[in-house]
Amino acid sequence: MSYKEENIKVGISIGDLNGIGPEVILKCFEDNRMLEFCTPIIFGSSKPLSYVKKNLNSNVNFQGIDTIEDAIKGKLNVLNLWKENININFGQNDPLIGEYAIKSFVAATAALKNGDIDVLVTAPINKYNTQLDDFKHPGHTNYLNEQLEGEALMLLVSDELKVGLLTDHLPIKDVAQAITPELITKKVKTIEKTLINDFNILKPRIAVLGLNPHAGDLGVIGQEEIEIIKPTITKLSEEGILVTGPFPADGFFGSQLYLNFDAVIACYHDQGLAPFKALSFGKGINYTAGLNKIRTSPDHGTAYDIAGKNQADPTSFIEALYLAIDIFKNRIRNEEAASKPLIPQEKENNTKKIDN
Repeated sequence: MSYKEENIKVGISIGDLNGIGPEVILKCFEDNRMLEFCTPIIFGSSKPLSYVKKNLNSNVNFQGIDTIEDAIKGKLNVLNLWKENININFGQNDPLIGEYAIKSFVAATAALKNGDIDVLVTAPINKYNTQLDDFKHPGHTNYLNEQLEGEALMLLVSDELKVGLLTDHLPIKDVAQAITPELITKKVKTIEKTLINDFNILKPRIAVLGLNPHAGDLGVIGQEEIEIIKPTITKLSEEGILVTGPFPADGFFGSQLYLNFDAVIACYHDQGLAPFKALSFGKGINYTAGLNKIRTSPDHGTAYDIAGKNQADPTSFIEALYLAIDIFKNRIRNEEAASKPLIPQEKENNTKKIDN
């Protein structure tokens, strides 16, 4: 194992302070063994976290730092981005809290971009109260796509299921027009590359869902499958990609056909996320695939209804942290393998003969 793999710096954006984000972060590190896997750095402030810690009656310890360079391995570090006090009202939608959530996320993204941290795990934000004059994005993914290299793709991950999206935060009325051969091609190739490089699946099998009910029923309920989706899949298959479809979404999940594939591509947000969360909620992870840097998050939102009640389950956040670390290690090892190609057997034998 390389030195870098033993000293992974995990940046954590604090999320909506009125939601369950800070709670699941602190619960994640109540077990000190988590600090053996990484050096965590929370982008936020010690003051609100101390308030949340007191509310939870938690025994977790953290230390405030002023620069990332001050982070200590084996400790839970909190990078103090602000000094002022903030009024936390659990369960309340507060625009001021939204500003601090974005301040944390933007600073953490900059650190990720600059290589000051190795991976980023984001706690949930409220998409409504984070629409600011200088931040008008419907979520984390769009901003990351703007700031980092590559083409971002939302990929929901669990042990048995990986679901990617052709379109994500797009109104239903705009979905059909957005689905083009170019978009399908780009997303399929991004997922194939992700499965190979980030998940070590050498020849991934990918399924694509249909846009319309019953995948169009041979044109009776829509033409998109016949005119756009199926021809594109056929072309990609001819290029050697193991992609199949389009499948009717309801029967695909109901019959557990998804178990035969390494990833599934849904046409729009709820077509993919509704069955994913029904099957994996609380254990799933949102991974921003396709970028040169690694970001994961839990598969839940701010959960205002249980915020401050010590009821939040940290499992999804913990899994998101583990996945970020695993992908980081996979990328390092794959890069090292690519830089040290194996010597062909015949050439190796000839070299030995010369040496003798």
